[in-house]
Amino acid sequence: MSTPRTRPPEADRRTLIADTAIDLVAAAGLRGLTHRAVDGAAGLPAGSTSYYFRTRTALIGACYARLAELDLGDVGDLSGFGEVGGVGAVGDAGGEVGGVGEVGGEGSPRPSLPPPPGPAPADREAAAAALAGLLHRWLTVGRARQLARFELSLEAARNPELEADFHRAGQGARARAAGILAALGARRPEEAAELLVAWTDGLLYDRLAGALARSRPAPDLPELTSITRRMLDAVLVEG
Repeated sequence: MSTPRTRPPEADRRTLIADTAIDLVAAAGLRGLTHRAVDGAAGLPAGSTSYYFRTRTALIGACYARLAELDLGDVGDLSGFGEVGGVGAVGDAGGEVGGVGEVGGEGSPRPSLPPPPGPAPADREAAAAALAGLLHRWLTVGRARQLARFELSLEAARNPELEADFHRAGQGARARAAGILAALGARRPEEAAELLVAWTDGLLYDRLAGALARSRPAPDLPELTSITRRMLDAVLVEG
């Protein structure tokens, strides 16, 4: 006698739908994102995606929430630096992101902070190495997710219904970056985080979709570590 298959929990099915939608956007652009296409690629019964996300706007919003959740988890891998120099954990910076289907709100901005006792050079070097590892992951095994994020960001710029959700979804990672930079001695960690995120986004775009995407391979870890070291040196001087 065969054992009946159990239906996955609703939260798991929402995550499966969002992950599949992100993969479709990365592979075929937004023209490839339909409810039917998600059902087929995810191996779900017809109508499943539209049951959870009635409209295309809602489905794209689920992609934003899931991308933010994944990015926040990746940035959380750097959170060991949140205890450097006596500064609280980076999660205290606010801007947490909810699960798929629920994008969290923006955290309240933190005031400018006096620098903690200056980080040892080893702290900054370790942070540069960790950030380089994160960028390397996004340029290689995480390439599809980043391509989808760029594609979806353009849709948000054109669609006022999506713009607020997209920008809100990006605040969590920036808040954690600000916490890490505060731990490394930044006087104005929010401003420093904005610069660092802008530079890393520029590097990712250039190597994945920009002028260097086809002419140069993804940088290796030593090259990325050299780049992130210079990034951190610059934002910590400025910030």
